[in-house]
Amino acid sequence: MKFVIQRVTHAEVAVEGEVIGKIGKGFMVLIGVAQDDTRVIADKMVKKLTGLRIFEDENGKTNLALKDVDGELLLISQFTLYANCKKGFRPSFIEAGAPDMANELYEYIIEECKKVIPVVERGNFGADMKVSLLNDGPFTIVLDSEQIC
Repeated sequence: MKFVIQRVTHAEVAVEGEVIGKIGKGFMVLIGVAQDDTRVIADKMVKKLTGLRIFEDENGKTNLALKDVDGELLLISQFTLYANCKKGFRPSFIEAGAPDMANELYEYIIEECKKVIPVVERGNFGADMKVSLLNDGPFTIVLDSEQIC
């Protein structure tokens, strides 16, 4: 499982011109699910995501988590995080989870995040989405379950 986390001042996602998810200060997270991912892995990733201390405290140190700054989450599914570009110029996505399984884990991640963070917005799994954001910093972190689980 991979999360690409961007600290944002605001972000939104639209499908067919209609905004379906919008947040203020918080994290916009791209979520990639691999073939062998499980709820156990998702739990560890959610715990890491919601506990990340990458907001500045009163001394300018990155020491505060989402809950400390009333931060919000925008969670977007993105199977292309598992693009394999080793051969040729056309990426292969065989490492990405099958759509049904990946969607089930994406929905699970959303529900688990809602238990910790009051405002959790989302994209539409499998849709052609347009995501816009203002990255704050810029500050971007990639969480890979192979490195933290």
